[in-house]
Amino acid sequence: MFAVTASRFDGDNPLNGLTLGERPDPEVPEGWALVTVKATALNHHDLWSLKGVGLREERLPIVLGCDAAGVDEDGNEVIVHSVIGDPDRGGGDETLDPKRSLLSESYDGTFAEKVAVPKRNLVPKPAELSFEEAACLPTAWLTAYRMLFDKAGLQPGSSVLVQGAGGGVSTALIALGSAAGYRMYVTGRSEAKRKRALELGADGVFEPGARLPERVDAVMETVGEATWSHSLKSLRPGGRIVVSGATSGQVPPAELNRVFFLQLSVVGSTMGTREQLARLAKFLVKTGVRPKIDRVLPLARADEGFAAMHEGEIFGKIVFTP
Repeated sequence: MFAVTASRFDGDNPLNGLTLGERPDPEVPEGWALVTVKATALNHHDLWSLKGVGLREERLPIVLGCDAAGVDEDGNEVIVHSVIGDPDRGGGDETLDPKRSLLSESYDGTFAEKVAVPKRNLVPKPAELSFEEAACLPTAWLTAYRMLFDKAGLQPGSSVLVQGAGGGVSTALIALGSAAGYRMYVTGRSEAKRKRALELGADGVFEPGARLPERVDAVMETVGEATWSHSLKSLRPGGRIVVSGATSGQVPPAELNRVFFLQLSVVGSTMGTREQLARLAKFLVKTGVRPKIDRVLPLARADEGFAAMHEGEIFGKIVFTP
């Protein structure tokens, strides 16, 4: 089968480790299912993997990709939940399983014509969603769903700041939060991305570090070091930062005096459960919200998608179709 693999690590130019070509078909262990991939989406996780973050060298070469929508061996249209874990070990939450991993970390991922996954990781794809739309959900959109509707502790009418417009998680946060009735404020480095955030439903857009019209109930933080101080200053007393990434650096000044004096909360969030993925899909059907797709490329041109993400020239998700 044709697949996109990580063949070596390069911290400076991760695309040097990308290989496109033929790979053996997946082996399917007992209790697993073989899915014919119809669409798969690119995430920053894939770029980090090419840099050697979260991936051991002895696992190379490994097929990249966390997200997929396709057809199982019985002809069912499915969405692949990419967290490979045991809910029992995580107290009912597979993302808290100490031994959990994502597809493309311990097991071959979804950037291929076929992928093998545990049967419990298959979620029915609603007919109302295209394969391309459904493929955007398991990582970025599921992460955003959990941040907003689980970790943030928000009430109807709450106010939210999303740091950084343009990425898959950010665009999902804007669309989901707007559909839920939150007041959504967004920062973005470029005027073009700020304008697109407004089109997605943002109530206000601002340059990074700008003063907001109000202090917000929660900040959705994926940028990290570059925006951390602004995130803390933008919160009302008792507010909460939900962190799911740190693309600009992971060691910002903590500003602990502000955290304790204003009784702020800092909460980590990673991915989401299979149940949350199923509920996310139903939420999109009910509300009519759909993932913002930057471009759709054949899997054979995956290197173009990686290059665009590496350069930051995207707004929404990049989708590959085998």
